[in-house]
Amino acid sequence: MDIEELQLITKALAFSSQKHRDQRRKDPDASPYINHPISLVDILVNEGEVTNFKAIVGAILHDTIEDTETTGEEIESEFGRVIRQIVEDVTDDKSLDKMARKRMQIEHAPHICHEAKLVKLADKISNLRDVANCPPAQWSLQRRKEYFDWAKQVIDGLRGVHPKLEAVFDQTYTLKP
Repeated sequence: MDIEELQLITKALAFSSQKHRDQRRKDPDASPYINHPISLVDILVNEGEVTNFKAIVGAILHDTIEDTETTGEEIESEFGRVIRQIVEDVTDDKSLDKMARKRMQIEHAPHICHEAKLVKLADKISNLRDVANCPPAQWSLQRRKEYFDWAKQVIDGLRGVHPKLEAVFDQTYTLKP
């Protein structure tokens, strides 16, 4: 990785931490939301040995459009068109109801770009770990099981993109409640 790539990663961390500054996760401790994008980077780099800096930047920014006031245009202005595409590929359309968004993730997964598939894998691994180890207090056992099964359907649609991360996902799936 060269200095420009490291600078872009650092810029993305600062941008994402600012955008998510007032958000908390749904876990019992209400941990800072920025921990989630950092978790994705940890999974990509340390478990998947991913060195694709575009995927890393995409992971850091992956929820900014979906969960903050950030626009695609803003992402493109700050990080370029390719990063915007990665982020948009993993962004749910909040104008749809929850069930439609879940269905769209399953249908859309096979068609997203390579880097977005890596981000999606890391996101589902991170989320499954959270649901297994420190689920939202209001989630029933049934809802947690359904989340695991839905996440598997999403990941099954992008199989073949990164066998090592897919193996990590499969191992994480065994934590199903």
